[in-house]
Amino acid sequence: MPFTDLPLDLLREYRPEVAEPADFDAFWERTLAESRAQGTEAVLTPATTPVTAFRIDDLTFSGFGGEPVKAWVTRPRDAEGPLPVVVEYVGYGGGRGLAGERTLWASAGYVHVLMDTRGQGSAWGSGGDTPDPHGSGPAAPGFMSKGLHDPDEYYYRRVFTDGVRLIDAVKTLEGVDPTRIAVTGGSQGGGISIAVAGLVPDLLGVMPDVPFLCHFRRAVEATPEAPFTELARYLSVHRDAEATVFETLSYFDGVNFARRATAPALFSVALMDPVVLPSTVYAAFNHYTAEASMEVYPYNGHEGGQMHQWVKQADWLAGVR
Repeated sequence: MPFTDLPLDLLREYRPEVAEPADFDAFWERTLAESRAQGTEAVLTPATTPVTAFRIDDLTFSGFGGEPVKAWVTRPRDAEGPLPVVVEYVGYGGGRGLAGERTLWASAGYVHVLMDTRGQGSAWGSGGDTPDPHGSGPAAPGFMSKGLHDPDEYYYRRVFTDGVRLIDAVKTLEGVDPTRIAVTGGSQGGGISIAVAGLVPDLLGVMPDVPFLCHFRRAVEATPEAPFTELARYLSVHRDAEATVFETLSYFDGVNFARRATAPALFSVALMDPVVLPSTVYAAFNHYTAEASMEVYPYNGHEGGQMHQWVKQADWLAGVR
């Protein structure tokens, strides 16, 4: 597999100008305020699972528009709190899966909260449990083009709001330290993490792993594989929609959230990645306003560092907590 993008020395200097709407902050303040006003109290119930080494609970919290969103909460059994928290967001097409599938962060002494992604959960893994009860205008197959005609209707407005509202819910849970909440995720989950980092001011740390949803213009024009190709396919049919599409996407670009982040971050990038081009990762990283470092995997594709990266994340997070 060849390198998919610019040489590493150029990537480290890659800091493109990315369109930012004048009302970006007002848009997100309004979005979050509306959803918080419609929220209800989070509900935690014991999960049904044969896994007994950890305490695992099924969390239902209020996401976008007050709509119910699911998550798993996994923590060391009988641990004395309050414990630090790692909130994880899932990659494109996947769901939260089954209770007890992901126990690494809990085994390292954290409360691990894994958010289901609304409407997804049927492309890989063990499934999801959260519907997205919203229609869409004309769209290409997948999630990337749903609601592209209007930022208020765009799919990721709902997903990013879910991500922030989960932080709100986690802060209310018994046995957690609300001052020590970190966020992480791979690919789409990494993109959600960056968005949440730009919208929540008091996170402990941010760990985006080969993050998706950054520098949309370059991603759409140069990425050879899905899901960014969904947007190119949409534009190939809606030939007069380019300005509208990229205006909508500018409200959701990871670069614009990175500019607003305040928590320290550990990124990762893979230089043979055909799904998330390294330049799009570096675009967000080089605009990240807080302290940030990058782990580089030169000979990996979109799988990135996998367990090697998790070990580095655990070591790094232990140092900031």
